[in-house]
Amino acid sequence: MHVHIGYIKLNEVYLEIVKSEGLEISQPALEPHLSEIHHQITVRRKKSTVHRRVWDRQAGKCSRDSEEPPCVGWVEGMAPVFSRSAWRCAWNLIQNDLIHGWGLDMKLGYCAQGDPIKKVGVVDSEFIVHQGVQTLGRVSTKKYSGGTPVMDSRAEVRRSARLELQNFEERWLNAVKENKGWVDPFEKTRKRRNSKRSFH
Repeated sequence: MHVHIGYIKLNEVYLEIVKSEGLEISQPALEPHLSEIHHQITVRRKKSTVHRRVWDRQAGKCSRDSEEPPCVGWVEGMAPVFSRSAWRCAWNLIQNDLIHGWGLDMKLGYCAQGDPIKKVGVVDSEFIVHQGVQTLGRVSTKKYSGGTPVMDSRAEVRRSARLELQNFEERWLNAVKENKGWVDPFEKTRKRRNSKRSFH
């Protein structure tokens, strides 16, 4: 397995875990006491080597029956690790005219070679810290002549990112409609599990 990353230096222990677990797409877990957490699935579990799903009881978003990102089959875009075949897919996914890429991580699970619920996971025993430093946009201390503060450019960045995400989602749906033979792996897994439940 060849692994491609852009943000972190991986050690041999991480690579061995990924190989032994059969993960095509992964990320190091986030140390919760030192990190800014955006999604509960990324939080490190101290007594675990790898986890593939999360139950977010407080937010009520993820349960044992959840079968879609970001509850299962998902990693965050900050430090993903790919097998060569998964990276080939992800590389093509990000080759577009959109700038921010916000929300694209919701589609990375589609690049897993096989069942994304099994092939995508978070490595708990090898973890990192997410400092949450704002790198796009800033609040200006300057004021116009009338005393009104200059607009927070981060709000403009977020607005632009949301518009681009909407644009990307529309393109995705159009591509699905055009490709009649494509089968959604998350939908396939959902149907298989539902049939097992009805059988029992």
